[in-house]
Amino acid sequence: MSRSASAQQAALLDRARDAIVVRDVHQRVTYWNQSAEHLYGWRAAEALGRPFDELVGVDPERYRAADEAVRRIGEWSGELQAMSKDGATRTFEYSWTLLRDPQQRPRAILTIGTDVTERKQLEQQFLRAQRLESIGTLAGGIAHDLNNVLAPILMGIGYLKMDETNAERLETLNTIEASAERGADMVRQVLSFARGVEGRRLEVPIGQVVRDVEKMANETFLKGIRVEAVVPPDVWAVIGDVTQLHQVLVNLCVNARDAMPRGGRLRMSVQNLLVDEHYADLAIEATPGPYVLIQVDDTGSGMPKAVIDRIFEPFFTTKETGKGTGLGLSTSLAIVKSHAGFMRVYSEPGRGTTFKIYLPALVSTGPSHGEVVVDEQPRGRNELVLVIDDEDAVRRITQRTLEAHGYRVLLAIDGADGVAKFAGRKGEVAAVITDMMMPVMDGPATIQVLRKLSPAVRIIAASGLNAEGRSLQAAALGVTHVLSKPYTSGALLRELRSVIDAPA
Repeated sequence: MSRSASAQQAALLDRARDAIVVRDVHQRVTYWNQSAEHLYGWRAAEALGRPFDELVGVDPERYRAADEAVRRIGEWSGELQAMSKDGATRTFEYSWTLLRDPQQRPRAILTIGTDVTERKQLEQQFLRAQRLESIGTLAGGIAHDLNNVLAPILMGIGYLKMDETNAERLETLNTIEASAERGADMVRQVLSFARGVEGRRLEVPIGQVVRDVEKMANETFLKGIRVEAVVPPDVWAVIGDVTQLHQVLVNLCVNARDAMPRGGRLRMSVQNLLVDEHYADLAIEATPGPYVLIQVDDTGSGMPKAVIDRIFEPFFTTKETGKGTGLGLSTSLAIVKSHAGFMRVYSEPGRGTTFKIYLPALVSTGPSHGEVVVDEQPRGRNELVLVIDDEDAVRRITQRTLEAHGYRVLLAIDGADGVAKFAGRKGEVAAVITDMMMPVMDGPATIQVLRKLSPAVRIIAASGLNAEGRSLQAAALGVTHVLSKPYTSGALLRELRSVIDAPA
């Protein structure tokens, strides 16, 4: 093959979206296309001549089995977890082909890797939704039968009480009646969860619903719990069932109360939100368009990740026996879904919990639902931005957004990794965006070390927990710019431009 033909083939391979790598029979890389540079983080000059398995950090046993298969039968395909230069782990679908010389001796292995990380994450969300749907179907069938059992009990107790004059027997009947009514209430909640709840849909002034729940909570909760609501005057309305939406907020507030037995603060806030493509990438249920965001924050005991993963399952509860049915959150989720909305929860043990409810908004003078809103998004000037976050999806989508708007991006998987990368290029980094909750080294510790390395470093703190609490925590560390997760590309770009352009 002529040199010009080889150059043309190499140019075509560089345009491919897949990572295309050729390695010799000793695993050393002999070709590394541009997509491999982008996905694995190593430049071709760094990768050539080095063992492929060491560059991408795959599982040694699975890699050895795949390598044996391709040498034995000439090809292999399957999934492998690979780690990029910055420590991020991605899932790849690989296709390996054994290349032979004219004498049919093994010469090299062609490796084509397709990044399927986002697809796998969406599949996990879909499987979780299917699991909840299956549980709901089962629960609905059981609840229907229980209704038939409870109905004659409740009616029979009423009949027996009519002519009963013995005080002791009346007390016993009242106890039985209260227990049966509690059981009937549980059945109603199960049916609400299973059927996806339906009701009369009207225009709902959601701000007034929040105010009503605030008043109820202040009147009934312990005095040690301070309840407050923040409702802007121009908040949009939603189409829905006011009773059901009221129930969602009450359920969340009761859970928050139970998480603060020694008192604390419960805060409800409402804001208008224009969901863009960047925002929708992080939530399978979201579509671009106008939403009303209702946020419920508490300063209670918080939850570990293992609990967060199960809180929307019916009958799952961390409360003591007799103090909770485990149906409040599953019913709330069903109500929100029936209103074409979705929910998110953020929590840290000992640092409280934040629930975010997203409901499609009714905007009479704005864009129609589903119309992509064009927001003014300031562009970068080739500045280098360090993004520190332990969530791979957040890192990649943030990188994609910033690079599309004129920034260069340096990624770090946690605070320790971020500090190391900042130390190596601190004279070049224009700003740092760091998550506040991370393993190894969390946000506050990272900010303190960055400040010691460079007192003038410009930092944006990002958190899914209540923005006000994080703002105070960040302000104590000298950080005045805080992003609330998940954030739109417009919010990210405006905040970044603001922190970079702020006077020194």
